[in-house]
Amino acid sequence: MKPEVKAFFDEGTNTATYVLMDPSSNSCAVIDPVLDFDPASGRTSTVSVDQVLDFIGSKDLEVVWILETHAHADHLSAASYLKSKTGGRTGTGKFITGVQSTFKRIFNLGDEFVPNGQQFDSLFDEGDLLELGAMEIRVMHTPGHTPACITFVAGDAAFVGDTLFMPDYGTARADFPGGDAKTLYQSIQRIFGLPAGTRLFLCHDYKPSGRNEYQWETTVEAQRAFNIHVHDAVTEQDFVAFREKRDATLGMPKLMLPSIQVNIRAGEMPPVEANGVAYLKLPVDAL
Repeated sequence: MKPEVKAFFDEGTNTATYVLMDPSSNSCAVIDPVLDFDPASGRTSTVSVDQVLDFIGSKDLEVVWILETHAHADHLSAASYLKSKTGGRTGTGKFITGVQSTFKRIFNLGDEFVPNGQQFDSLFDEGDLLELGAMEIRVMHTPGHTPACITFVAGDAAFVGDTLFMPDYGTARADFPGGDAKTLYQSIQRIFGLPAGTRLFLCHDYKPSGRNEYQWETTVEAQRAFNIHVHDAVTEQDFVAFREKRDATLGMPKLMLPSIQVNIRAGEMPPVEANGVAYLKLPVDAL
């Protein structure tokens, strides 16, 4: 099966959001939606995700699922906004609870935040099958970038989140809390075990090495042959040594602190305080 996929690229966060459509019905899923956020003013907007909604409306699609491949550290999720507009169910991997527990401690969140995944409508395990019209979406647990990362496979399409980038850019970092380079390598090998022609849809692109255009779709075959970090000739030992050395040089993503606080809540802001305003925390000298 070759489902139709429509991508929306947000250049501000270098993020690709996808609408996955069942070929035999009007059912669709939205994967990794972006909520615009200006950290200087603390203002959010829905310009990016409204483009997705306009497309959904133009095709008369029914949003069944709003899916997150992981708790993103580089953009805020628009899952809650999409749910309010479409009635779609939110979902992510079941190991999000560990990520929630970690960041509850880091941000010293109060009793209002319970790290049990209840913020999402569904939590998925390895091998779970999600119905999308007449099509099924299979869940693969592919940790390493974070411990909760999952890949969604539908027909010949796989949505891999941040696990892989385009072959000329390589692979995700593995130094976030709970991340692990060896685990990342093993997860990538599982993805490489999919049929060679499987289309891989990536969450980000950065136009490396002077490439003129953003790209976010590749194949298993292309990744195995040409990925600069993890092609077929790269051993686990070599990958781990490279990834750990490289990660030690990387700075924190500019939107990590606000993004994580929202994304572990399935796109909801923290509860408003007595003055009617919601606040995001900024740890000082703690990370």
